[in-house]
Amino acid sequence: MSFGVAIIGAGFGGVGLAVRLKQAGVDFILIEKGAGVGGVWRENTYPGAACDVPSHLYSFSFEPKPDWPRKYAEQPHILGYLEHCARKYDLLSHARFNTEIESASFDETSGQWTLQVKGGEEFRARVLVTACGQLNRPATPALKGLENFRGEKFHSAQWNHGLDLAGKRVAVVGTGASAIQFVPIVVAKAAKVTLFQRSPPWIIPKPDRVFTAVEKALMRAIPGIASFYRLMTYLACEARFLGFQKGTLINASGLRLAKGHLRKQVPNEALRRQLTPDYTFGCKRVLISNHYLPALASPNVSVVTDQIAEVTAEAIVTADGQSHPADVLIMGTGFQATDFLAPMRVVGMGGRDLNEAWRDGAEAYLGLTIPGFPNFFLLYGPNTNLAHSSVVFMIESQIRYILGCLRILERRPGAWLDLKPERLRRYAEEIQLRLERSVWGAGCANWYKNAKGRITNNWPGSTLEYRWRTRAPRLDDYVVTERSAAAEISRS
Repeated sequence: MSFGVAIIGAGFGGVGLAVRLKQAGVDFILIEKGAGVGGVWRENTYPGAACDVPSHLYSFSFEPKPDWPRKYAEQPHILGYLEHCARKYDLLSHARFNTEIESASFDETSGQWTLQVKGGEEFRARVLVTACGQLNRPATPALKGLENFRGEKFHSAQWNHGLDLAGKRVAVVGTGASAIQFVPIVVAKAAKVTLFQRSPPWIIPKPDRVFTAVEKALMRAIPGIASFYRLMTYLACEARFLGFQKGTLINASGLRLAKGHLRKQVPNEALRRQLTPDYTFGCKRVLISNHYLPALASPNVSVVTDQIAEVTAEAIVTADGQSHPADVLIMGTGFQATDFLAPMRVVGMGGRDLNEAWRDGAEAYLGLTIPGFPNFFLLYGPNTNLAHSSVVFMIESQIRYILGCLRILERRPGAWLDLKPERLRRYAEEIQLRLERSVWGAGCANWYKNAKGRITNNWPGSTLEYRWRTRAPRLDDYVVTERSAAAEISRS
């Protein structure tokens, strides 16, 4: 089967692009390895799962939701929002679920991409867009003896909802964004919780609350109120961008806020020392929570900072020789965030393998395009993640850019766009230089860096800058190759 555009992934990126293609009348297919839309919000159902970006900003500008239940939406409501978008814009008729793409290769004769499905099926498309996200492959820690543990063990992204934690001794490995959400709930249920902490996060208060019935009614009745609220929320978040630059007053005020939050919520001095990070504020992801720190101060919780030496059948043994018995082991160890498209194999012109092109770290011009891979675009690609605002804003900027490229291709039936190598080289040098001046280049280990220390995930500037730079594709950034045999982007 052949299509104008093939989209791989049905999270925010895939759904957003599919809506815009539907509105433009472009022929497309939406391919998803899971059972439905939602991406990370369909897969992560652990207790307490919620967003750390305000609800009204963590949604599409073209599909506002005036009746979010609370300021920071929880997982079921975000998933429900994406499912609503899929139904409203009739995306399900274009979708293929439970379909995993093993490889994608570009054919220079036809000017099309061939997508090989796990199981043998094949699709072809003139344009390929991957919307796989950065947080889609759980990272399981390489703990010696993990396979020997006889109790229940699972990653937070694969939560065992059938397990009753009452009366159980629970070991939690990891203290990232997922852990700070599920740990308070686990602490309230389990008899004993042992938290194994490699590095504590900086945590600031979460200004969350339920929206009143009156507020939701007003936002539904008067759309301008919801739009104004979204704008004010956006501006407040955008102002935080300077907080992630080294030596700024905003960064210093963030540090004071986090230290004050820790002092207020953890009166025990010894525990407070354990929970105080030793790295620059913002170097690792700053987390927001009102419940995590008090949970760790509960009498049934132990925080262990010694390195894990091995896992036995019934315990976790640390480097100091201590054995910590456990009935359940929960891994809150995050995701393989720097392996953007793995395990899928992408092959461009001349048989060039994207894994080889990215051997030193993933990079793409504006996080979107790569030389040698024509008519290929990424959504939420390298260096487009944010620490201060909504990635949905970034995704909408990327969608606009891709639509601009499709308009160029529509005027040139059979052509393909291939980014000039020097354009990516200059861009990548600029971005990495700016990132080294940010707090993420302050020397700590974080999920924004790959094994070689290259910062592959975060965008170093403001979202306004990114919106401006992606306002429209520049034709002189690309080599335009004409191939009359290539399929046109058809219109329904």
